[in-house]
Amino acid sequence: MTILKGITWNHTRGLLPMVATAQRFTELNPDIEITWEKRSLQEFADASIEDLAKRFDLLVIDHPWTGFGAHTNAILPLSDHLPSEYIKDQEINTVGRSYGSYVFSNKLWALPIDAATPVAAARLDILEKQDLKVPQTYDDLLALAKKGLVAFAGIPVDVLMSFYMYCCSLGEAPFQTQDEVISVETGTKALQLFRELAQLIDPANFNRNPIQVYEAMVNSDEIAYCPFAYGYSNYSRTGYSKNLLHFYDLVRLNDNPMITSLGGTGLAVSSFSKHIPEAIRYAEFTGSSQVQQNIFADNGGQPGHLQAWKSERINALTHDYFKNTLPALERAFLRPRYSGHMYFQDHAGDVVRDYLMNGGNEKLVLEAMNSLYAKSLNLQTT
Repeated sequence: MTILKGITWNHTRGLLPMVATAQRFTELNPDIEITWEKRSLQEFADASIEDLAKRFDLLVIDHPWTGFGAHTNAILPLSDHLPSEYIKDQEINTVGRSYGSYVFSNKLWALPIDAATPVAAARLDILEKQDLKVPQTYDDLLALAKKGLVAFAGIPVDVLMSFYMYCCSLGEAPFQTQDEVISVETGTKALQLFRELAQLIDPANFNRNPIQVYEAMVNSDEIAYCPFAYGYSNYSRTGYSKNLLHFYDLVRLNDNPMITSLGGTGLAVSSFSKHIPEAIRYAEFTGSSQVQQNIFADNGGQPGHLQAWKSERINALTHDYFKNTLPALERAFLRPRYSGHMYFQDHAGDVVRDYLMNGGNEKLVLEAMNSLYAKSLNLQTT
């Protein structure tokens, strides 16, 4: 019996589809057993995949780790190990830029098994009771926030992703040069817009990640709308939680839908594994169109394969979660993935969050971010 160990993150969306696909894979391959462990969402974003790769054969990773994984050779370039036809199918059926988010040095380092970006979520029952509608414009959002019915994920990494969103939505993507994160003009406007909204939400949200925001929405009747948080289709499935969430595209800012920062997860194979052929076979199985549209999606997964997002069956199960939010995925911003970028991501969110909570000089905030950016560019393995 060959035993493979995998590590994913601690949520239904992160764990259950991996357990389900592993069980089915073992039924088809009785000589291979796969066990899955889980870690917190924060550890998922922060923990070095090089350390994890030494302990696990299979890793569900956050795509900004791609450059680090490639640079350290902690994970395998799957495009060197899987059939070219399979890789081509993955590329053609990408959800937005999910496939490209795992490409580094012209090689694919993880299979895009899960796709996500911040999207809007609503408790329609609360809105209907107050004769309110789902916001369509940024002005609508501010008006609803003034009624105390709006929340967003306010922990450091999420407000950093939202800062990118504001910049992109104002017409300038971050990281276009190696000298600054964003221009002073756009960065200042982005920070001021973001703080205007942030002052209208409950400060408790600055300690919530997307999961915690959604749990607050479904387990109480205080929050009717979240304008942007990484989407979780689980909450749009009947019976998953006490109350149902409906998900939508983003509101319009300056007549255009807002542009969020791509998320999602990839399935990587450790280069330290003693059972590489078996691990690659499981990865190929899990990322396939057939499994993504069925076993993976049916067990709480949020597939990375485009045909699953277009499936009428899956959309019927999720109140059109995938159909409604696909446009946001298709235009999402792909953040940097160079090997030192995780240093910037780990620290810049604190700067943005402090400004949102306490105010300050926008130019100084941007200068602090530029300093972190410069340092990250000089880091190769940290």
